[in-house]
Amino acid sequence: MKENEANRAGQPEWDPEADLSQRVETALTELVQAGKVEEGQIVVIGTSTSEVIGRHIGTAGSEEAAAAIFEGVQRVRGRIGFFPAFQCCEHLNRALVVEKELLSRYPLLEPVSVIPVPRAGGSMAAYAFRKLKQPVVVETIRAHAGIDIGGTLIGMHLIPVAVPLRSSVRMIGEAPVSMAYTRPKLIGGARAVYVVETVTDAGTCD
Repeated sequence: MKENEANRAGQPEWDPEADLSQRVETALTELVQAGKVEEGQIVVIGTSTSEVIGRHIGTAGSEEAAAAIFEGVQRVRGRIGFFPAFQCCEHLNRALVVEKELLSRYPLLEPVSVIPVPRAGGSMAAYAFRKLKQPVVVETIRAHAGIDIGGTLIGMHLIPVAVPLRSSVRMIGEAPVSMAYTRPKLIGGARAVYVVETVTDAGTCD
């Protein structure tokens, strides 16, 4: 049996003393810088704490891992001022836990009535629901950037067009890290201009 298969079959090699929060902070800092994430924008956080501790997704959620990841997110949030949206698991259709303040900034967001718990929502979303000041759950969102820790599939919540970003942090705990930011769609075809600069007059289309 291969080493990683042996780890999943038995006790994980995850070190509870590892500074997960620092790795999350580093990865998120890279994301907000590359994606030029601004105050008031939305960053979706997809996390399998099971994968973080070296187990199969959905089998062994860890509140300890969730707490460390939340701390890392909050440190970057404190500097940038973005709104984190913590994605629930598939049992809640990947709904998201956000601050109630977000509803006033994005009026199309519609809250739903549910309280995430570890077995229906996931350990990360359940922890965030307890720790955010005024948590609410929304069914879907259009985020400006996102980080996926453990293969939770956050793409459904990103604004088109998503731009993948490879982080210097490849793993958080035992979970692989994927990130993406978004950009406006390029429209107009061959005659369109995308950079503000002096353009030679080549006629009009009116």
